Amino acid sequence: MSTIVVGGVLLPTDPGERSSSRRLATALRRGIQDGLLPDGSVLPPSRALAAELGCSRWLVTEVYGQLVAEGYLVATVGSGTRVRTPAPAATGARQGGPVRTPGRPRFDLSPGVADLRAFPRTQWAAAYRRAVLELPTDSLAGQTLSDSIPARTVITGYLERTRQVRETPAQLVMTTGASAAVGWLARLLATLGHRTVAVEDPSWPGLREAAARNGLRPVPVGVDEEGLRVEELSGRRLRGTRAVIATPAHQFPVGVALSPERRRALVEWAERVDGVVVEDDYDAEFRYDRRPVSSLQGMAPDRVVLVGSLSKSLGPVVALGWAVVPQWLLGRMLLDDLARSVWPGPFTIEAFAGLVDGGAYERHLRTSRLRLRRRRAALLEAVAELLPGCVPGGVAAGMHVPLTLPAGTDAAAVVARARESGVGVADLARYRVRPASGAGLVLGFGNLRDGREREAVARLAGALRG
Repeated sequence: MSTIVVGGVLLPTDPGERSSSRRLATALRRGIQDGLLPDGSVLPPSRALAAELGCSRWLVTEVYGQLVAEGYLVATVGSGTRVRTPAPAATGARQGGPVRTPGRPRFDLSPGVADLRAFPRTQWAAAYRRAVLELPTDSLAGQTLSDSIPARTVITGYLERTRQVRETPAQLVMTTGASAAVGWLARLLATLGHRTVAVEDPSWPGLREAAARNGLRPVPVGVDEEGLRVEELSGRRLRGTRAVIATPAHQFPVGVALSPERRRALVEWAERVDGVVVEDDYDAEFRYDRRPVSSLQGMAPDRVVLVGSLSKSLGPVVALGWAVVPQWLLGRMLLDDLARSVWPGPFTIEAFAGLVDGGAYERHLRTSRLRLRRRRAALLEAVAELLPGCVPGGVAAGMHVPLTLPAGTDAAAVVARARESGVGVADLARYRVRPASGAGLVLGFGNLRDGREREAVARLAGALRG
């Protein structure tokens, strides 16, 4: 196939590209760069485009999400997915050369991004090399739920020690990341009769989409200063819902921790309805004012599935995560073999276990916490000085800070102007399931270079002024 039609526009594709997702992403990206898809034009809904192209809806959703992250598209609840043409190259740039995909912004306040420069290359290379050289030949045939028990024992010990998780190595299911874990959990729950899953509003779209792609309809539940509004789970709107995805340790993007009273209430709800809580433990290692709160799974191991990954601690380059599954769910997983498709390669599992066993991983975390705590403090100091009308929120944790903007502010316009000045930042509305009043931004500092906090906020202040 050398062309595809998107919204009535004929776009050329690379016939040599074997990956369907990369082929679609490249066609859309080039169509935007070449002006075939003009700024502001609305792309077809993912379901409609999937039907046009004869592909799965999740493929289109993944491509849209990638191009949103790259700045080519903007997705707004109620308004669909629109083209956002990147700023033109500076005057004097060489014309006629190959089109380059834009890199990360100079002042990277994008949330959800780890400290990419801090990746422990030397330690990871050594651990991976040991895994390749020492892993028994029989382990190379493919992974199942009964494999990698020694490595899973090491990782289990780490989770018990740092997150107070209650588990056996057999309950630790290794995955390629949190979204993959939520995807197969959704498929598993669907086989058990679940049709819906409660999700925090606002929340990270990737997990909502992973659940939706695999048979569960997300139903939004509000979030306030105490976290998930647990009482809404018992309301008429959520009648029949017996599963929820929550971030008790550090809510994204509001940044609060679930209060002790609501932690107890959430467990009681799950027991009352014979339900399941999927605990997204995405950045619990990063707490700066106290020890991280213990996992909810430790309170109720029969009702909570703890999902974690290395996306924040090591970065997305290591596609590795895990789910701690209750014994009663484990049997159904073994029966249906639902997790096989997301089980990562044995070398990656063994390499991470080697980092943990030798202490290198926890040393890396300690160094990262110190650096990120200083960076967060510098960012908040700059916000207090340069953005006096804006209110930062959340607890001292993670790699992002939510920022409430003055009433009447057009957050989307601020984000666009900030990008033009070299600052990548996110509109809070991007993470909402339902339209809501009040403008806000989400400032990520995981990948912001040290010493650039003040300049980044100064440029953001300029974007806010217009």
